[in-house]
Amino acid sequence: MTSVIVDPTCTDDERRHALYSGDIFVHTHSPSIREFVSFTRAMIEDAFGGRDPETVQYDMDVNEYAEVLGALKPAFIHHPESKTHLRAILEEHGADPELTYFDVPRLRTSTSDNYLTTGIAYAFHPHRDTWYSAPMMQLNWWLPIYDVTPDNVVAFHPRYFDRAVANGSERYNYYAWNRDSRAIAASQVGEDTRDQPKPEEPIDLDPQIRPVPPVGGVMVFSGAQLHSSVPNTSGRTRISVDFRVVHRGDVEAGRGAVNVDSHCTGTTMRDYLRVADMERLPAEVVAPYDEGVPEELLQYAIYSS
Repeated sequence: MTSVIVDPTCTDDERRHALYSGDIFVHTHSPSIREFVSFTRAMIEDAFGGRDPETVQYDMDVNEYAEVLGALKPAFIHHPESKTHLRAILEEHGADPELTYFDVPRLRTSTSDNYLTTGIAYAFHPHRDTWYSAPMMQLNWWLPIYDVTPDNVVAFHPRYFDRAVANGSERYNYYAWNRDSRAIAASQVGEDTRDQPKPEEPIDLDPQIRPVPPVGGVMVFSGAQLHSSVPNTSGRTRISVDFRVVHRGDVEAGRGAVNVDSHCTGTTMRDYLRVADMERLPAEVVAPYDEGVPEELLQYAIYSS
């Protein structure tokens, strides 16, 4: 059973255990997230020349829109203040800075009424992050930058949390993806031709859960949760940020959600940075997660953050 737990008072250890079991946490107010939202809005609004980012899709050619995102998103990811904000958010929410590691934040845009759903603004089909070489102890933090509604958020499909779904993850290797696919994301306008892990059997989207956190809040869930982008019919572009977190103790102990159907190779583990000092996970901690990677791809096991 999946429970949505709002403004919990538990410890980080208790939270991680619940998330690995399929629960979803929603924190509704955070000063550090409010500061991060202000920083992110400033970058977005500057990129669009002061136009309303939620409605600018109606005034721009789709190719021009994709070009703006193609420059904005990597600039946001690699801006040093982005990482500084994430460290503050995690510490405010009780994460141990010596044992908690985070990935860079991703800026997501879900345009309304199928304006742009491919490439740099990819609309995700039902999937688990663990199909994309994420470890089973990965936790996802997702927060809105502008107000969101039930018709433009993320949907969870909890009946599949502990039920296998036929999928194409056995064809996915994280290092090959970084080598071949990320660089062309901005060019995928109209049709996305990249081979991504997808369900290979019919999926019942209902029952589904659509948490709607307020601006200044965040929802946290396991990377093993089957989730998807809600088809945006709100009339406004949904703009959100997500980032991923692992706990070193869980990495070393192999604690996390149960793997019911992920068969990918490679690992995102090298992307994580320690909250305390931005150091990477040691090579010996990451090495066991490279089991099964073809030798010819190990040379692409580079740090991508």
